[in-house]
Amino acid sequence: MKSNIFLIAFILISSFCHAQNHDISGTVTEAQTGLGLPGANVSIKNGTQQTTADIDGNFTLAKVPSGSTLVISYIGFVTKEVAVNSNSSISVRLESDQQSLDEVVVIGYGSQKKKEVTGAVSTISSQTLETLKPIKVEQALQGTISGVNVTSQSGAPGGALDIRIRGIATNGNNAPTAIIDGYVGDLSLLNPNDIETITVLKDAQAAIYGTIGANGVILITTKKGKRNSKATVSYNVYSGFQETSRKLPTLNATEFASYINEAYANNGNALPFPNATGLGKGTDWQDQVFGKSVPIVNHDINISGGSEKISYSISGSHLDQEGLVGGNKSGFLRNTARMSINADITDKLKVNANAIYTFFDRKTLNENVLGSVLFNALNIAPTLNPYDTNGALTLVPNEAVYGSEIINPLAQIENTYNSYNYKKLNGTFGLEYEIVNGLKLNSRMGFNTSNSEGKSFAKQIDYGGKIYNVPRSSVTQNTVNDNNYSFDLFLDYKKSIAESHNFALTVGTTIFKEWGNGLGATGYDVPNNSWEFADISLTTGTLNAKQNSSYNYDERRLSYFGRLQYDFKGKYLLSAILRRDSSTKFGPEYSVAYFPSFTAGWVVSDEGFYGESSLVNFFKIRASYGTLGNDQIDPNQYLGILNGEATYVFDGNLTAGTAAGASQNPFVKWEESKKFDVGVDLNLFKDKVSIVADYFVDTRADLLIKEIPVSTIIGIGAPGAKAPTLNAGDVKNYGYEFAIGYKDNVSENFSFDINYNVTFIKNKVTRVENGTGFVEGGNFGLSTRTSRMEVGMPLGYFYGYQTDGIFQNQAEVDAHPSQLALGAEAKPGDLRFVDVNGDGIINANDRTNIGDPIPAATMGFNLTLKYKNFDFSAYTFASIGNDMVRNYERDVQYGNKLNYVLDRWTGEGTSNSVPRATIGATSNKVFSSYYVEDASYVRIQNVQIGYNMAPDLFGNSGISKARIYVGVNNLYTFTKYMGYDPGASSGAPIGGGVDYGFYPIPRTFLLGANINF
Repeated sequence: MKSNIFLIAFILISSFCHAQNHDISGTVTEAQTGLGLPGANVSIKNGTQQTTADIDGNFTLAKVPSGSTLVISYIGFVTKEVAVNSNSSISVRLESDQQSLDEVVVIGYGSQKKKEVTGAVSTISSQTLETLKPIKVEQALQGTISGVNVTSQSGAPGGALDIRIRGIATNGNNAPTAIIDGYVGDLSLLNPNDIETITVLKDAQAAIYGTIGANGVILITTKKGKRNSKATVSYNVYSGFQETSRKLPTLNATEFASYINEAYANNGNALPFPNATGLGKGTDWQDQVFGKSVPIVNHDINISGGSEKISYSISGSHLDQEGLVGGNKSGFLRNTARMSINADITDKLKVNANAIYTFFDRKTLNENVLGSVLFNALNIAPTLNPYDTNGALTLVPNEAVYGSEIINPLAQIENTYNSYNYKKLNGTFGLEYEIVNGLKLNSRMGFNTSNSEGKSFAKQIDYGGKIYNVPRSSVTQNTVNDNNYSFDLFLDYKKSIAESHNFALTVGTTIFKEWGNGLGATGYDVPNNSWEFADISLTTGTLNAKQNSSYNYDERRLSYFGRLQYDFKGKYLLSAILRRDSSTKFGPEYSVAYFPSFTAGWVVSDEGFYGESSLVNFFKIRASYGTLGNDQIDPNQYLGILNGEATYVFDGNLTAGTAAGASQNPFVKWEESKKFDVGVDLNLFKDKVSIVADYFVDTRADLLIKEIPVSTIIGIGAPGAKAPTLNAGDVKNYGYEFAIGYKDNVSENFSFDINYNVTFIKNKVTRVENGTGFVEGGNFGLSTRTSRMEVGMPLGYFYGYQTDGIFQNQAEVDAHPSQLALGAEAKPGDLRFVDVNGDGIINANDRTNIGDPIPAATMGFNLTLKYKNFDFSAYTFASIGNDMVRNYERDVQYGNKLNYVLDRWTGEGTSNSVPRATIGATSNKVFSSYYVEDASYVRIQNVQIGYNMAPDLFGNSGISKARIYVGVNNLYTFTKYMGYDPGASSGAPIGGGVDYGFYPIPRTFLLGANINF
């Protein structure tokens, strides 16, 4: 009886347990793309049952006890745990784990696990690009990577951007080298949606690229298909509108007339506007030129997939962006097509091919110069109307008080005609052959070929006698053909000894050639004075009817490189790099250079004595030192070439001819960059917090300085001739970088990712040997130089007079050194200049450092939140300590002013910052600190809110992911700077921070969707 009771109890318990077991099936997908993750591991926590997902990410597990927890993991993704309940089907989305130490980082001619990297390397993922929605790739680098600063030359559609990695190191080309899938490419032409990862090499790790690595290297990996994956289609679209992010507060008509009246009265003249109060607000010329709700639209489609042997990815995109200024006279259209194929020919032989075709068409308006559209909009009198009583565009009176170069900006827009289109095909073809286990031979050919055509039409027009009158119509056309190719051949060998000593050796050679030509011509007297007939073949002018010019170039580089990497048990890491380059840009004696570098690391957290720390999960110390080169200079500096222009007299007539150009310097050689870096990498609190800190020094030697004065006996004084270029300058950049990130999945429904980075940079010129001790650049007004490269000072610092407030009364004027040498004796209400050298007189010898265009610190703060199906992101950037020259104000009597002049000096004690209004002679208009402003700013670059719609809403439509979002780019900029864009620059190392009225970056409102099939 007792045994029967036990038997019945056993059966009941068994039945109960059996009733609580479930057959579980589900799908594991990538959260960002919705694609299945084949091979994802699914196991029962603290149990023995496990399985892997199939080609579509599907899995099944039989008889899973109720209350169990499934653990789903995949390399490169955050592991997720899901409780088992009565549901027999579950869907799991894994988030990419960007902080994973097993993440593979591209380092040039190879890759390493993130844990093993010994250089200063930073990465950006495709997820960041998807969130930021940059029109140009460079924009995604701003604020996301420490040590990288991006400035815009213009906010106009298609406007150029400048990237600076760890400061400005040369008076020449400071742009980093972009390597796209292994070949030298153009970052600005890429479709951001085609990019998988961006890796930035900031220190001696870039020495593997030798002569092109001194300014840093940006490695781009484009998207590839996945093996064993069915074809998937990803479609991304957004549409929106743009508005100006800023208007400058100019005077309205009443304020303007009152100011002019006061200026005339202070000089003893009659009032030109006796009825100033009856003028009202007048014309807001900025409102006239800035468009409203200017459209932008982008479409992007990608098809990818693969079998066991082949993977592929094909994509196309279309971007159409109109300009804030000019309507159909400005805009940017870009179309791209891309194809990527990877295939295993045999078990040992693999082949890959990538090709990208880019076409863009751009129309532009005159900008960032005296006489530009925005310059005119800021300076034209608000008392003038845009149109006269007949409906024609108003002519600005041809009177000196209105300025000889100020014209109606609407007429300027209407009479601007130009077009520029660019076509480029670039890509790579590569082979990889495994000779024996651990030894691979790689060959790769990269190529770029591009053609561009430009046309501009100068319509015959009379602006009322202004200097911009066009007495004779003309059309200028040009065509350019640029090409380059590179061929890489290198061996990779990996070997482990006793499972402790790990070696990786890379040796190879690179051949690079670039060549091209250009042709330009001008024809006069365009039929019908019309854009429709603007073609040189139709021009009818007979006198100087055709003018033409042409050029061609052919440059080559041959390189050999080697890299040896060693680690002991993954704890002690060493790397040595040597590259030999020879370049045709230098003479025979200096064409070859060697670039060595060394990096080392110590993973302290892997040491036995370190133990198991609940606080610090990963701790690595690393250091690097190396030499890199720069051959990004004008060619043929070592040769004397007849490429100058001169005028000769034949038979009593002046004849244009050819003369010697720059004097040759056979000793010209490479610029050299010595880079030192020491840093630490930390992961804390179960890898939730990551910290990267670096101290760096970058010393650039032998900068190439143009036109160094030499004896005129060699002929440099002849028309068209120039002084030679010499290696005569050194610059040093040094500073700190710090980045911290905190990422956590608080619950199954809520996660966040917070990142902050800051960079502190000091810049100092240490040598200038050109006879004068300085190099000048930049202009204030028409001809005053603003900027210098000089020993002991930051590169490109502003050089002028220091002001010290406003003279309040005649006694202060009498007690101060005379300012007559600056143009006029001072009067109460004028700027007071500092007698820097103390000699009792204010003159040119008192000019000094009045500002620095290089920011002392840059920083980014980025936030991503996810709650259930919602996501939110915000990206910000700050630049602290950079100055800018205010140079968009025209010094004419009837030129408009910004409203800061409302706080001008009108009597003793009224103002100590803004001088009096007067039409008399003063020294207030000389270049001084009065025109240099603190351009520090904080910019909210991007804010976006998205919602992931449940896949079952779409039934059998095939849609696996659908996300909709709204966003704003360039939401707001906090700054005291009065100009349009405190973060703009012309890109020139010397004089780049002079603002002629930079085209503002638009504020863009977007509505978009990401859909996967």
